[in-house]
Amino acid sequence: MNIFVQILFNSLETGGILALATMGIILIFRTSKAFNYAQGVISMFCAFIAAWFMSETGFNVFVSTLAGVVGAVSVGILIDRVVIKRTIKLHSVSKQIVTLGLVIVFLGLAPMFFGNIPLTYGRFAQGTQTIMDATITNSALVNIFIGVALMAALFFIIQKTKWGLAVRATASNDTVARMMGIPTSIVTMGAWAVAAALGSLAAMMVAPTTTVNFMMMDSIQITALLACVLGGLGTFFGPVFAAYLIALARNLISFYISSVWADAIVYLSILGILLINPNGIFGKKLVKKV
Repeated sequence: MNIFVQILFNSLETGGILALATMGIILIFRTSKAFNYAQGVISMFCAFIAAWFMSETGFNVFVSTLAGVVGAVSVGILIDRVVIKRTIKLHSVSKQIVTLGLVIVFLGLAPMFFGNIPLTYGRFAQGTQTIMDATITNSALVNIFIGVALMAALFFIIQKTKWGLAVRATASNDTVARMMGIPTSIVTMGAWAVAAALGSLAAMMVAPTTTVNFMMMDSIQITALLACVLGGLGTFFGPVFAAYLIALARNLISFYISSVWADAIVYLSILGILLINPNGIFGKKLVKKV
């Protein structure tokens, strides 16, 4: 029983990190109508900001994380105002190519600003707890709380507030939303800022287990994109649910079947689900009426 509890908590931690990255991608996809392939490198860059801030100032991990999030919001706004705003009339595929260009830009900027040496980053909490005979680190518990709390807050905002209504209207049809007086450009800018902040927070949650390096978010980016497709691109809830599901499935397969083949089995399972339901678990088939 204690092994399953350990796997469950590990999955909640990993799933929360994936959910943050996934929500950032789906926010941009729904409002800008394009996948943001640069989400991972933007998150990496902002994690470097936080790690550099910690090493240079000596502030604790919480202040440094706040600095990283503020930097991420600034980066997200800058990208939207300088780059994305100029692509509003482009096809969605062209926008996605632009985000691929951003990958190259941030991979070039990171060593220019922070050097080639990976940086260390502290945990949010020290020590461990014993829950149902399973040993869980306090840092993992904090990460779980951050993931669940932020997802709950974002879903509340999207479903129950005027800002959320503006996001949903822009996601549904940005042209009609503009005609109804919704400032869709501000909504899109806010989506990029929030997405960058969520991704950077995910990177800073991962950083203590590895280092802050140029490749730290690559696997998370790929898995988050898969979660978006698996959960359904037409919903905000589906991709987040899929992120937690993928994390749980990967950990269960790693322990009970094979740690070597876990990723391959998960990816093949996702492919099988999409072959049966191409719109994803919660996706709906789009029907255009003439």
